[in-house]
Amino acid sequence: MPSSQKQVLNFSKTSKNIYHKESIIFMSVLTIASIVASPQPHQPNIIQILFLALLQGVTELFPISSLGHTVILPGLFGWGNIQNGTACGGESCFLPLIVALHFGTSVALIIYFWRDWLQVIQTVITSVKDGEVKPGTESWVSWLIIIGCIPAGLIGVFLQKPLGQLFASPLIAAAFLVVNGSVLFVGELMRRRSEKHMAIMDVKEREKRFRPLASLSWKEAIVVGLAQALALIPGFSRSGMTIVAGLGVRLSHEDAARYSFLLGTPIILAASLIEIPLLFGQPTSQLLLILLGMVLSGIAAYLSTKFLMKYFETGRLDPFAYYCWGAGLIALILLLTVPSLNTSGAQAFLH
Repeated sequence: MPSSQKQVLNFSKTSKNIYHKESIIFMSVLTIASIVASPQPHQPNIIQILFLALLQGVTELFPISSLGHTVILPGLFGWGNIQNGTACGGESCFLPLIVALHFGTSVALIIYFWRDWLQVIQTVITSVKDGEVKPGTESWVSWLIIIGCIPAGLIGVFLQKPLGQLFASPLIAAAFLVVNGSVLFVGELMRRRSEKHMAIMDVKEREKRFRPLASLSWKEAIVVGLAQALALIPGFSRSGMTIVAGLGVRLSHEDAARYSFLLGTPIILAASLIEIPLLFGQPTSQLLLILLGMVLSGIAAYLSTKFLMKYFETGRLDPFAYYCWGAGLIALILLLTVPSLNTSGAQAFLH
């Protein structure tokens, strides 16, 4: 059998295995958490926090929408105590809690990419001191990260309230999770077609088709940044949207993933400055539980990042698209057929 056919067969088996495992994980956590967790009247209990921490840490870097999962699953479990409570200054602590868990993942990303972040700081200081920025160099990557964060930062500030209301709607999050899968599938399909055309090119022409991250223009960084802004809507994956956008500007899977992971950290840190202080009025025991969740989320995110950076050297987005379709459709069916599950989602949608 030719080596190209063997590679296709191997990739097909890998995709099926990943999709199968992800489906089993999704259904397992759905069953276990609904049985074990018993919500407290006003605040999340230890089972809920640890479950959300693991969920956040694992799904943040996978292109399957961590926000979507942290909105959908509590809705399916009937965890109204954490989605609709008023313990944070008369408002729900759900969003500040999720942002705190995101902060744990951002610390993990800083640790994993510490060399990149050290270079970012050094090159920004140097370029400001010299008054010169040279596109196409590694120092330019630092500015691409800053530029790429601008769209999501501005949209998050000006649309903070309406976006926050979407966190009360598991139905909307499930619908957008299906859309997220479609974006991943189309993005990967377009990439494959491009690779087929490259197969008939010579080596030099083929190399020109893939671009290093440093070669992006500021306009292309804005495009990727706008894709990241879609992830402010639960159901859209931040890493998924930015990776697809990166592939669209002809980055390799590996460079697109690296840029995606680097873009996420400043946005999460900025959101943390706004949301986490809202938790400071909670009891000490509750704050300790949240701190434990942040640590657990960070550990899970670090391991996920390590796996995905290796995976995207050769892997594709297809398995994640199939998972988003399956998980999103299952959630939609449950939310639409069991009226008690969709009360908060329907209210958020109507208002």
